[in-house]
Amino acid sequence: MDIFAFPSLATLLDAAYGALTGLSDLLTPLAGASAAALAVMLVTLLVRALLIPVGISQAKAEQTRTRLAPKLRELQRRHKKNPERLQKETMALYRAENTSPFAGMLPVLAQAPVVGILYTLFLRPEIAGHANELLAHDLFGAPLGTSLIAALFGGTATAATFLVFGVLLAVMIAAAEVTRRMFRPTPVDADDSPLNSPVMLRVVSAMHYMTAVFAAFVPLAAALYLTVTVVWTLVQRIILRRRFPLPAQGVSRAAVSAR
Repeated sequence: MDIFAFPSLATLLDAAYGALTGLSDLLTPLAGASAAALAVMLVTLLVRALLIPVGISQAKAEQTRTRLAPKLRELQRRHKKNPERLQKETMALYRAENTSPFAGMLPVLAQAPVVGILYTLFLRPEIAGHANELLAHDLFGAPLGTSLIAALFGGTATAATFLVFGVLLAVMIAAAEVTRRMFRPTPVDADDSPLNSPVMLRVVSAMHYMTAVFAAFVPLAAALYLTVTVVWTLVQRIILRRRFPLPAQGVSRAAVSAR
């Protein structure tokens, strides 16, 4: 089912197409055939700049969750045999602190439509009945509408495709590694919940690399958006962590083995 067949979404897609092609045309004297790629980067920076207040809220929410962690563990210990009471007491604690267990998820949710639109713009040969001129653009010779996996299995991969995707994936993997090392969850004493187990903590650490895996399956334009987003997010988290440091918690001996 093509959701962009609905008139409202088709209009939205056509408007996004017009805005991106217009920006690309303005940048053509500066970037040539890579103007659309530069336009995608500028759109990404604009989206991330608009989400700065949300990022601040996310940092505050993480700080609050860390501060509440000992109280939550105590509730789990006290009401582990009564799930309904545990849920009620947990939500009461979050209400008292004017927060929620889902605080900080807005940046991910807010970006999903943008990635979806970019993915669609560089995938469809036609937009609202007219030819998709964005597909004629590239980044240093790599077509913006081609994914790495599609190029590999379709036999259309070129040296430029490997080079451009290789650089983007390398940047994402490097950012993921720095993020994993700087923001890894630490096992805590007296917490026997599944989320505190060494296996689960390793799974959480490995999830940092999922963006790079996902980027290999989407058009280059979307992969470019993800790369800029990953780097921005890392820098923003470093700055906000210094502004909103997490309260210290008791670290278990398993922390050494988990690392």
